[in-house]
Amino acid sequence: MIDVLVVDDDFRVADVHAAYVAKVPGFRVTGTAHSAGEALAALERRPVDLLLLDHHLPDETGLALVRRLRERQVACDVMMVTAARDVSTVHAAMQHGALQYLVKPFTFAGLREKLVAYAQLRHALAGPAAREAGQDEVDRLFATLRSAAAPAGPLPKGHSAPTTDLVLGVLRQAGRPLSAQEVADGTGLSRSTAQRYLKQLERDSRLRLTLRYGDTGRPEHRYGLAGRTR
Repeated sequence: MIDVLVVDDDFRVADVHAAYVAKVPGFRVTGTAHSAGEALAALERRPVDLLLLDHHLPDETGLALVRRLRERQVACDVMMVTAARDVSTVHAAMQHGALQYLVKPFTFAGLREKLVAYAQLRHALAGPAAREAGQDEVDRLFATLRSAAAPAGPLPKGHSAPTTDLVLGVLRQAGRPLSAQEVADGTGLSRSTAQRYLKQLERDSRLRLTLRYGDTGRPEHRYGLAGRTR
């Protein structure tokens, strides 16, 4: 599970964002904070993987908080979620290492796409820290987050966003390519439904299709998250 701390000065907005995050498979909200001070205290009690951070906080800006986290060598990724849309703030967020920048107001679908891209990046980075990446892998890693910036196209008739998330969640949890039957077993869907969603996600370039040959000679279709090579 990817642990997330939601930081927003508005209690109601923080609760909404936390509810959004909790709906995305593979993510878990550890708490909410409404100021930079509360966020620091929460991180001292329990480290998290991702900070969903507003810029306008009552005691200091979100970017000032990020600076303090970097100075203290607090290891967590940052996704800015804010109404601040001036270029100087966006640029500063990039300089301080924010992986994503989501402008309020936004929809659940908009946040979900960025969270899914973030989860895919974490999976792509998983493995020995000392391993070296070739240029192709480096390009794939950078492309993983950029893909979330492009708006997702409308779902085909007969497809739903929750079921799509369910299929992606099973693949993320497995950490390896799966067959349609394995996805069906993991989601509770029928094999034909799982196959239909897998094919659509592969057409949308969100999954990669590989073939595995067994004793029968007939290749087994296996689907993995785009950017993974296993």
